[in-house]
Amino acid sequence: MLRCSDGSYYVGSTVNLEIRLSQHQSGEGAAYTRRRRPVELVWAVEFDRIDEAYVREKQVQGWGRAKRKALIEGNYGALARLSVSKPTPD
Repeated sequence: MLRCSDGSYYVGSTVNLEIRLSQHQSGEGAAYTRRRRPVELVWAVEFDRIDEAYVREKQVQGWGRAKRKALIEGNYGALARLSVSKPTPD
């Protein structure tokens, strides 16, 4: 996960983190990060299988800012609280 210069987060996956980070920094990465440079790597995890990485990428992309920040900070208590669904009014 990258923190962009505007404070937003970008979530993606790659087979080579160093090369991909360099691409984002140089403006060769995603259009989203190209307009928000410089970027900073704030969280990463390695998977043995590409399909597992893709599932995690999509999961984190669906999270809000507070939940992503809790993940970055390793605040698993907050992460668990933010994962609880709130009941919808009838």
